[in-house]
Amino acid sequence: MHRPLLSVIMPCYNEATTLPQILERVAAVKLDKEIIAVDDHSTDATLAVLQAQAQLNPALKVISHPTNRGKGAAVRSGLAHARGQITMIQDADLEYDPDDYYALIKPIVDGRVNVVYGSRFLGSHTGMYFWNALGNKGLTFLTNFLFNCWISDMETCYKVMPTAILRSLNLESHDFRLEPEITAKVLRRGHRILEVPISYIGRTYEEGKKMKASQGFYAIAALLRYRFGE
Repeated sequence: MHRPLLSVIMPCYNEATTLPQILERVAAVKLDKEIIAVDDHSTDATLAVLQAQAQLNPALKVISHPTNRGKGAAVRSGLAHARGQITMIQDADLEYDPDDYYALIKPIVDGRVNVVYGSRFLGSHTGMYFWNALGNKGLTFLTNFLFNCWISDMETCYKVMPTAILRSLNLESHDFRLEPEITAKVLRRGHRILEVPISYIGRTYEEGKKMKASQGFYAIAALLRYRFGE
């Protein structure tokens, strides 16, 4: 069976409005890839949109959760089906630009590193809320302190690595704690993270942004857990 270079896991929850455009942009990236979209029991037309898009694009595989389980659970479901040599996560909104895929996977393909993060703070960005950015900086600082590393964007969606490495992390988070879990486990296993600049256009809460202040406290607990308790 043909094994694509890249598996793109796309967790989806109530993203019917943006899905057609983001799927088109991902499909336009000229890389040998598969797209695994996981509908996390959306209450809008997300699943119907995905099923319609899958009829048009044979590289798109659709998975549906019977109950809402969270972003982490959606990524884990997608990872179970990934066939690509390299795996990355793509949010279903339009905040992240798939044109950055080339720069993200090149250091891995070239054999320079195993793990690449796309940093929003090294590239062009707009629309990020001050308190969200400050919270991200705080979580990133704590990550650097706990794991003796130096990265600028721990919470980035664009975390890219060989599929075998991502599977070896034995991910268990159901929600947004997935982000610190991946980072903590990658660093504890001795992998260095190479950051490359990416573009970012943040959406507003009115447009459907889902981040909440409480998630920051959960992320802190996750970082401490995976640093000292794993």
